[in-house]
Amino acid sequence: MSEPIRIMVVDDHTVVRQGLVALLNTVPDLSVIAEAADGLEAIEAHRKFKPDVTLMDLRLPKLGGADAISQIRQESPTARIIVLTTFDGDEDIYRALQAGAKGYLLKGTDADELTAAIRSVYAGKSKIPAFVAEKLAERMGGPALTTRELEVLKRIVAGRSNKEIAGDLHISEATVKTHINSLLSKLGVNDRTQAATTALQRGIVHLE
Repeated sequence: MSEPIRIMVVDDHTVVRQGLVALLNTVPDLSVIAEAADGLEAIEAHRKFKPDVTLMDLRLPKLGGADAISQIRQESPTARIIVLTTFDGDEDIYRALQAGAKGYLLKGTDADELTAAIRSVYAGKSKIPAFVAEKLAERMGGPALTTRELEVLKRIVAGRSNKEIAGDLHISEATVKTHINSLLSKLGVNDRTQAATTALQRGIVHLE
């Protein structure tokens, strides 16, 4: 029998992580050799254990999943990483795949689908479900927000007024309004409330 696929599981929720480890270790051709609870730990553990496949959550303390993926891939360009997350916003998906993830699965995925994805990515293929590809296509087709528009949008989500945003960013209220009009148009929404809702749904902005 060939050697089992060596896996690292990265998730900050202990119960979720332990559940995944227990599940994967029941499969004969899979073996969990490392765990990590945050993005920095993940980079260290990947460096130390060199797993064949890494399962990575996106929302992690200290360093987010997409940034951790990016750093791991810089050190190990052949690293095979599957995102396993509760987030399905197009921006989350875009960031993770741009960072170098080879698969993107939601935590509701059943065990058979998860193990099939691990084997597929280990074999050098990508595992992107149809709904993920669809959301990614939407994201690629839409106009991107500028850095300044993103800063304004984050503050809209935080409930800041135009005057407060102007003070935060050291710009005039008129400039804030210009940025808001532009980002409303790009997001395809009519007002600030819709902009905030859309930003959270799509994963453009996360509530801390």
